[in-house]
Amino acid sequence: MTRTSAVSLIRSRTLSGVAEYAYAATAPAGSRLIFLAGSCPLDERGETVAVGDYAGQAAQAIANLRTALADAGASVEDVISTRVLVASARQEDLVAAWQVVRDAFGDHDVPSTLMGVTVLGYADQLVEIEAVATVLDEPEPEGPACPPSA
Repeated sequence: MTRTSAVSLIRSRTLSGVAEYAYAATAPAGSRLIFLAGSCPLDERGETVAVGDYAGQAAQAIANLRTALADAGASVEDVISTRVLVASARQEDLVAAWQVVRDAFGDHDVPSTLMGVTVLGYADQLVEIEAVATVLDEPEPEGPACPPSA
């Protein structure tokens, strides 16, 4: 069975085309929102991976984001917006992390905010990715009708 994404991306014809994402997105009434905690570059033991590597940490954060989405019954195509936090004041570090995120989302270029921050929560952490997703759940199958009472 193919599930259709509830996300509708909106591309502005009046704003600059330089942004590598849609400027807005909508979800229909009745869709279920999924708010994901910041996805961090942690392995299964809870240790920070790719120490000192912005792109490597972004890749692990994306992998963890995909797992959290799947656990919630969603996929990257169901994401409606992201916020990418990078512990750096250098634009090239932000861009290194962003390129990994952009490539992971491909044509599903959701509205996103890329921010340089001072510090993140785990030792050696450089990247964190927050996301909101939305899905249209399959309706519950109707059970057999109750037989009439005698």
